[in-house]
Amino acid sequence: MERDDLIVNDSYSVDANHDEEHGKAIRKTIYKVTIILSLITTVEVALGILIKQGTDWWPLVKWSFIVMTLVKAAYIVAVFMHLGDERKSLRNVILLPYAIFIAYLIFIGITESNHLNDLWLQFKP
Repeated sequence: MERDDLIVNDSYSVDANHDEEHGKAIRKTIYKVTIILSLITTVEVALGILIKQGTDWWPLVKWSFIVMTLVKAAYIVAVFMHLGDERKSLRNVILLPYAIFIAYLIFIGITESNHLNDLWLQFKP
């Protein structure tokens, strides 16, 4: 039975075939994304294992976790949601409000945690 919901002409087809070069480029991109995300995750895990809470380096480690997580999120959005292929102005319109909101959430979290820490230290014997 022939399907009548398909647009069949020379410019568009469900059965579009790509050459091997295009397939190689896609696989190369997938490998690149996998390696980059794996490296960032490995660095995060290694920092979490090697540097314990309470050391002098811990505040720097926390900030590096935040930065690396945001970099991974931005990279995932750029690659998998094809935002990296868009014009710079469209990317900025989409990403800047999120970046400002995330910075605001981080600011509120740090401010409130510092306030709670100060309160905790007042009642500690």
